[in-house]
Amino acid sequence: MTTYQILIAEDEPALRFLLQETLADEGYNVVEAEDGKQAQEKLSSHPFDLVILDYMMPEATGIEVCEWLRQSGGVNAQKPVILLTAKAQEKDRIRAEQAGVSLYMSKPFSPLQLMDAAEELLSSSGGGDE
Repeated sequence: MTTYQILIAEDEPALRFLLQETLADEGYNVVEAEDGKQAQEKLSSHPFDLVILDYMMPEATGIEVCEWLRQSGGVNAQKPVILLTAKAQEKDRIRAEQAGVSLYMSKPFSPLQLMDAAEELLSSSGGGDE
């Protein structure tokens, strides 16, 4: 079985810990970033199968990171991206789609919802050893 590599970029330590624990318990290999700049550095240097970004982070928002990622042409440029956000307005959703976000998930959400979404995106993207 392939161990999927997942990047979580979330500036709220408690939520980042919860997500990391939930995903690690399911056997995923999780790398954490606490702001948009850290996320970009990690995305530049490591291949991931799935990227989970918080919308509102210091240094760069999840939208900015996703836009940068899609334009980077790097190893992660086409990987699925889940955007976690408390901003549930239609204009924010449209902005996320334009940036190339694969799935928009409004807070609050349950870790199980996130697990289901992650598994669905990983299985549909082929993930693993592409």
